[in-house]
Amino acid sequence: MREEMGSTIQIKLCWAFTISWVVMLLQLMSVEAVPISIDKTKVKEPEQVETPPASVDTGLHYDRYLREVIDFLEKDQHFREKLHNTDMEDIKQGKLAKELDFVSHNVRTKLDELKRQEVNRLRTLIKAKQDIEGGNDIAVDHQALLKQFEHLNHMNPHTFEVEDLDRLIKSATKDLENYDKERHEEFKRYEMMKEHDRREHLKTLNEEDRKKEEEHYEEMKKKHADHPKVNHPGSQNQLKEVWEEADGLDPDDFDPKTFFNIHDTNGDSFFDEQELEALFTKELEKIYDPANEEDDMVEMEEERLRMREHVMNEVDTNKDRLVSLDEFLVATKKKEFLEPDSWETLEQNQAYTDEEMREFEEHLAQQEKDLNQKAVDLQKQRDELERQQEQLNAQKQELQQAVEHMERLKSQKIEPPPEVHIEGNAIPVAENQESQPEEHQPVAQVAPEAAQDTALHGVPQTNDLPPGHQETPPDQNNVL
Repeated sequence: MREEMGSTIQIKLCWAFTISWVVMLLQLMSVEAVPISIDKTKVKEPEQVETPPASVDTGLHYDRYLREVIDFLEKDQHFREKLHNTDMEDIKQGKLAKELDFVSHNVRTKLDELKRQEVNRLRTLIKAKQDIEGGNDIAVDHQALLKQFEHLNHMNPHTFEVEDLDRLIKSATKDLENYDKERHEEFKRYEMMKEHDRREHLKTLNEEDRKKEEEHYEEMKKKHADHPKVNHPGSQNQLKEVWEEADGLDPDDFDPKTFFNIHDTNGDSFFDEQELEALFTKELEKIYDPANEEDDMVEMEEERLRMREHVMNEVDTNKDRLVSLDEFLVATKKKEFLEPDSWETLEQNQAYTDEEMREFEEHLAQQEKDLNQKAVDLQKQRDELERQQEQLNAQKQELQQAVEHMERLKSQKIEPPPEVHIEGNAIPVAENQESQPEEHQPVAQVAPEAAQDTALHGVPQTNDLPPGHQETPPDQNNVL
């Protein structure tokens, strides 16, 4: 669970940079920073801040397609100029998308190719999903399934049109706006699972060890809560602390406009969400230390998210998920900026209620019950399959024995037929000879007629007896 949260955190850190691009088509990344008018006698040279990488993962399933479309649109001079001069409302209403008709032929051709690749990728995903679900014999209606992907016009899979750009902007904006909500829900599940695991661990301990574990847990909670005062995010005190400790400037010379220009790291005259979150690092370091057992870095990132959301709600008046210089300067004149309330950290605001924890554990218990039942059913199926396999093996063995018997009969010589003894002398009789009624049974005679009659019963027709054999008079008991 913790590894999954860590992966999400990495996505979140780079996503904030991309959201400004999505809402304003990611603005112009190559715009040079506006020169800042600073009194160099009072201002020390700020530390160089690394700018975020241009290629970041938004976490969207169509992230690569989104970034490639933006990269190629940037290469068109006309589109770049329109983007620079278009306000947020026009972008939301799709006016910027209409400028696609005026981009160069080379860019349009490349966008067509990107769309075809994306459609093929989605079709491959659909086919793979179908194969996994075992529907190999079911015909796939790709057109119907492609409707679930709203970021492109699936009815035209060949060319990139105005509607495709409009859909891409709206889909990415909507999907990223839901990101924070999903992050909070994920964090809540993380915290409840952590508490559930702790309770389950306690059940495995004896009374003495359980008491020690509970004491250690309370000690860690107390130690974590014992930290310096955390300034209210976005307040004058909090920004002055950054000005002094991170920027190395005199707190008495604090100037909001200069502060904004210093921390607008990409020089686009806006604070995006990543730039805002970077301002809270000093506050977070008061609470969390990776070297401390009691400090959870997943909780630190949740705290960072809470701080950023709070500032956005207070300062971002047009709700475009960006803080302009004007919005920032207006906020610095409010009472909340000058005399803020104290900030309650996560340990003072449990992520879940007792009722939510109870429902979560009931859900886990039901899941465990379902899994156990499934395991029982699978064991029954396994036993039945083993029984059937045993039957098949027995049948196979019987069949093999029958085949081997037939093979032996074929390979061996036919046994001599049964013999009829007449006064101690045997006369072979064919096995397939049918018994005849008594009145038709031949009489053994020495006369020539006897040889003829004997020939009719399968004895070679010859008057010559074997060497050393003497003819014996017939036994009256054998004569009918």
